[in-house]
Amino acid sequence: MEITVNGKPRHLESPTTIIGLLELLGINPKTVVVERNLNIVPRDAMESEPVAEGDSIEIVRLVGGG
Repeated sequence: MEITVNGKPRHLESPTTIIGLLELLGINPKTVVVERNLNIVPRDAMESEPVAEGDSIEIVRLVGGG
């Protein structure tokens, strides 16, 4: 399956969810906001939200500080 993650093409061997993609990328889901095809994925929906062929995923890391 071919998708785009943060503007770069990526091949996935098998279907997955947003949480599965984050795990594959080694990203803690509590530290990011995920946008799928221009829509923010609610944190409580990440486990069930599928990643589909051609999806455009943007992962934004949250940064704290002052």
